[in-house]
Amino acid sequence: MRQIDHWIGGAEVASTSGRRTPVFNPATGLIQAEVGMASNEDVDTAVAVAGDAFGDWRSTSLSARSEIMFAFRHLVEAHTDDLASLVTAEHGKVHSDAVGEVTRGLENVEFACGIPNLLKGGFSEQVSTGIDVHSIRQPLGVVAGVTPFNFPVMVPLWMLANAIACGNTFILKPSEKDPSAALLLGELLAKAGLPAGVFNVVQGDKVAVDGLLDHPDVRAVSFVGSTPVARSIYSRGTANGKRVQALGGAKNHMLVLPDADVDLAADAAVSAAYGSAGERCMAVSVVVAVGAVADPLVDAIASRLPKLIIGPGNEADSEMGPLITAEHRDRVAGYVGGAGSQGATVVVDGREQHFDSPTCEGGFFLGVSLLDHVAPGMAAYDEEIFGPVLSVARVDTYDEGLRLINANPYGNGTAIFTRDGGAARQFQFDVEVGMVGVNVPVPVPVAYYSFGGWKESLFGDAHMYGPAGIDFYTRTKVVTSRWPDPATSAIDLGFPRTR
Repeated sequence: MRQIDHWIGGAEVASTSGRRTPVFNPATGLIQAEVGMASNEDVDTAVAVAGDAFGDWRSTSLSARSEIMFAFRHLVEAHTDDLASLVTAEHGKVHSDAVGEVTRGLENVEFACGIPNLLKGGFSEQVSTGIDVHSIRQPLGVVAGVTPFNFPVMVPLWMLANAIACGNTFILKPSEKDPSAALLLGELLAKAGLPAGVFNVVQGDKVAVDGLLDHPDVRAVSFVGSTPVARSIYSRGTANGKRVQALGGAKNHMLVLPDADVDLAADAAVSAAYGSAGERCMAVSVVVAVGAVADPLVDAIASRLPKLIIGPGNEADSEMGPLITAEHRDRVAGYVGGAGSQGATVVVDGREQHFDSPTCEGGFFLGVSLLDHVAPGMAAYDEEIFGPVLSVARVDTYDEGLRLINANPYGNGTAIFTRDGGAARQFQFDVEVGMVGVNVPVPVPVAYYSFGGWKESLFGDAHMYGPAGIDFYTRTKVVTSRWPDPATSAIDLGFPRTR
């Protein structure tokens, strides 16, 4: 049985806890490896190693850090298939989707390559007679990232690229469900020339997370995951005096107006709802159909679903793979099973789908489902399903659709499909959601903007990656200086003035 352990000080290190948990291949249902769960001692070791490495790393020139980031960028690109294959084997998403994940993560490394420009401060001359003021950005120290199972490459790159480029040392706690990609990232960073101890991986569960949140030498924690866990991490981390950025769950709505191109909207809805088996925080969960567009849109979506090819992610024809665990598959199926009794119409029931590939037997597969006439108060609407289930809510007007979206407790992503530029502009002005797409169903910002939702999709005010990432991983120091003529020195107990 393959053993997966920590990456501390530039090398693999075995867990001291004696606890191990299985890593499944979701396409077969078989255990393919075991990962060691960190003890508190393992966390302490990783933090100590990162702390020892911080002094030299923060003193490393910006040009040298940039050079390492450029080298890392080339190595990630060269090993895209290797990283994607690990994602497919342990998460289950199809290979092309995993390649896309690596590519979007790579954008964040490319952004961090510009760190000399990103860390520029400001300077003001002669703010008072003989006095100048300038600001500088400095790293925090040891920082940590806790990342989810659904993007085991992209989300770590959201965090580590900026954190390390800014001069921090970084500890990654990946999901125990798909832990291998984190170790390959560690190897690539070492090959790029990153000094040992600057990047570390601690495998584990709640013990590891709590250890990082409570450790006095960890200055900041980044998190992406479900809303209940995000809330807990934000509360515990900030109570311990840390900076915390905690991105939570989502219930993303796609508003379709009567003038929209129905085929375009249907293609977008299917792509955004069922890609990666719906295990995306930016997946479209609810299509809000306005007026007369509802019937033709539901028909168009339903007609596309039998054509989707569901199978193991390493098979070239597969368009959607399995879910991450058997328990999660059964939970998602439960929403479909209970929808009818709560008043929804089950247009397509994924539980009834039969898979052509014999290799699906034993895997955590579930077919795609489409629910119509879904409304608040139903479990399928109120809760984050995080699986291949698309709900359709019907409204009579744009205003009613907008109220529905704004009343939802989540505010991660949303989209509007229309040919009316005025309506689209009004929507982006009115909607209370952090990321908005106009005829774009999954509006994940490019790396030189920042990612973050509103309401219960984000705890705290720190968005992730891009300019917000630079702000999060640095603190500003303002220096006021003068070089006086000793002949003008005098005692003055008054408050300093700038005039």
